[in-house]
This record gives sequence, structure tokens and C-alpha cells, in this order.
Amino acid sequence: MSIRMAVFGTGYLGATHAACMAELGHEVLGVDVDAEKIERLRSGDVPFYEPGLPEILRRNIESGRLSFTTSYEEAAEFADVHFLGVGTPQRRGDYGADLKYVHAVIDTLAPLLRRPALIAGKSTVPVGTASDLAERLRQRAPAGDDVELAWNPEFLREGYAVKDTLEPDRIVVGVKPGGQAEALLRDVYATALQAGTPYLVMDYATAELVKVSANAFLATKISFINAMAEVCEAVGGDVTLLADAIGYDDRIGRKFLNAGLGFGGGCLPKDIRAFMARAGELGADQALTFLREVDSINMRRRTRMVELATAASGGSLLGKNVAVLGAAFKPQSDDVRDSPALNVSGQMQLKGANVSVYDPKAMDNARKIFPTLDYAESVTDACEKADIVLVLTEWQEFRDLDPAALEGIVRNKVVADGRNCLNAPKWTEAGWTYRALGCAAA
Repeated sequence: MSIRMAVFGTGYLGATHAACMAELGHEVLGVDVDAEKIERLRSGDVPFYEPGLPEILRRNIESGRLSFTTSYEEAAEFADVHFLGVGTPQRRGDYGADLKYVHAVIDTLAPLLRRPALIAGKSTVPVGTASDLAERLRQRAPAGDDVELAWNPEFLREGYAVKDTLEPDRIVVGVKPGGQAEALLRDVYATALQAGTPYLVMDYATAELVKVSANAFLATKISFINAMAEVCEAVGGDVTLLADAIGYDDRIGRKFLNAGLGFGGGCLPKDIRAFMARAGELGADQALTFLREVDSINMRRRTRMVELATAASGGSLLGKNVAVLGAAFKPQSDDVRDSPALNVSGQMQLKGANVSVYDPKAMDNARKIFPTLDYAESVTDACEKADIVLVLTEWQEFRDLDPAALEGIVRNKVVADGRNCLNAPKWTEAGWTYRALGCAAA
């Protein structure tokens, strides 16, 4: 059945959710206070890179199932289900999550709700937020107890967000017992449920913890293998072979055991920090002290990459031409928030290097964050007269690079693989000096 819904916040999460809900046959209104963003979306222009999303957006705008507005009044009148998808950035000056955008939506929307409605939160929030918002709604909404709140966390991977929305691996719903929220969300996700997607119903607090716990676990797994990379470097081992070997244990698994430059982006770093901050507020800080080392290991890899590049460049970067392949924090994305690639690029520039950066999708965003770096139009342009080439985002274009194609372009045939994604024998056989984090040659 088709449901009328509004999605508040049309950033990465909100725009993707709105378009995909329309793709599933629902009538969807995307809502944002940013009029310029709304105009772009109305015209079918996605303001960020996500494979497959532009086609879905335009198709559903043309069908009439998807539209956009800045009017909360229009949304309150139109929708029976209101999804909350605004950002929860790290607070300035500490690790905690800033909930001002979440509160702004609730405080603006609630007084307009004069009939039964469901608010379904998708934003990543500190545990305890849903209960507070439910009380906030009860006090502010004219419909009172007929306005329900559910917590329905998202599990989107940048680069795969369309698939993750249309074909989720699980649907988590935090509700208060006795309401209509659970049944209504079953209708929202009927297509996925018919395909066998697990539907997990729980209390608010557990639903909130599912997302941050998943992110904390993934961050821990990444930092674990990067800690092992440090040990491998000390003893002359190979962390990639180590990861392959322990990954055969099905209790461990090979996914997220790719040693290298570490994680970045707008989710993992700020989410694990907010999780630590919230645990401290609840008096459970000792339970998550290990996440401080997870964060520390992750940040340390960036410094180690600069050290590796410096050593491979003869002990100094002063005056050296450095080609950096990659600016986004991960492939299939133009997101440069807390990008390890740009962090390393900036550090090398401060050490006197001439840094030229190329990324297939993230150039415009990178220029906004690091305007002082040089930006190239292609791989060969970035590598012109390079003393060393760094691969810092594992785009397939970089994985597939033929070292012979750079013959006569670079000044020195030295490559530093920050993601352990290149075919090392292929590069060394072509006469290149190959260095990688966590490998014996490093």
C-alpha cells in the first residue's frame, strides 16, 4: 500500500531515503530549510555523488510520487509518516553529538500535528534521545498521544546507499508497546519484508544503540588490523597475508580487515566519539575506553603514511613533487569529511612538498576544504614529474593502473600504496619501488 510520508533533511541520508521510498511506490515529500538545495532537488540535481540515485530521483519526480518543499505546514498537512533524517555533527569543542537540527525539526513540526501521525527517527543519535523526543512531542503536538515516535536507524554505506535502502539487510524499529508504529512501519517496508528482510522490534534505547554499536565494532575491526600492521612493520611481516589467514576463521571474517590509511567520513569518526561521550554522561565510560585507542590508532595511520612517504622520498619531502591519487574518504563517494587522503596531503604540503591531487568525483569538495593544494585533471596530470605517487583512496581506476602508462611521466618510479590495493608484484616487476603500510617492504 502507498503511504504519504515526509522526509525532513535532504542531505545524504534524507535525499536517498526520500527518493528510494518513492521508488517503492510511496508518495514522498522531501523537506529542508535550505531553499537552494530544495530547488536543485526539484530540478532532479543530486547535490552529492551517489551511484544510481540521480536516475531514481528524476524518475520519481517525473512520476509525481516525489516532490520537495521548505514548508513544514505543507508537510504536516500532507504526510501520515514523518521521517527524521537531519545531521547530528560532533559538537564544537567536545566529542558529543550536536542535536540542534533534530530538536529544530521536532520543535517546528510538533505544533503543526493536529491529527494522528508517526515520527520515525533515522538520524544517528545518543542513546536516550528518542525518549526525550517522545516527551517533547507529547507536550508540543496538539494531537498529543496520537502522535507516536519510533526509532528506525539507517545502515547506509556511501556508494551503496540505494541498494541498502531498497534491499536492506535488516530493519530495526524501536517503539513503545501498544501503539500503531510497528504495524505502520511494516506497511512502509512491505516490499523488503516480502523479500525476507528481518524486521527487528525493540525498545527505543536498544534501537539507538544498534547503529552506534555497529559503527563502533566496524571501527574497532579496522583499527585492530591497523595495529597489527604496526607490528608487521616492526618485525618485517606482511599484514595483508596476516589478514587473509585470520579471515578464514568464520568467527572473525575477512571483511573490514583491510589494513591501510584507516577510516574517515562523516559517520565512523564522529559516531564513536559521540558514543564515548554519551557513555561518560551515563556513568558507563569505562565500558568504552577501548574506543579511545581505536580512534588513536586510526589517526596514527595518517602520520605513519607521511613518514613512509618521507622515507621513500629519501628522507625529506622538501621541494619534492608528490602525486596523490584520491581525495574522497572512500571510493564511490565524493565525501571528503575527515578524509585521510586530504589529511595526509595537507601534512605533506606543510613539510614542503608540492602536492598534486586527483580524484574521480571529489575534486570540487576537496578544493573547498583544502584550497591551497594543487588539483589535477587526471592521473597522468597529477603524476607529471612526480618524485613519488601515493594511492590514498582505492578507486577501481587506481587499482587498475598500469605502471607502464606512467613511464616517462613521473620523475622517480616510487609508489606508496596507502590502501594495500595495488598489485605489488606488477609494480615491482615494472621497475617501481613499492611501499605499503603494514607490509614487509615498508
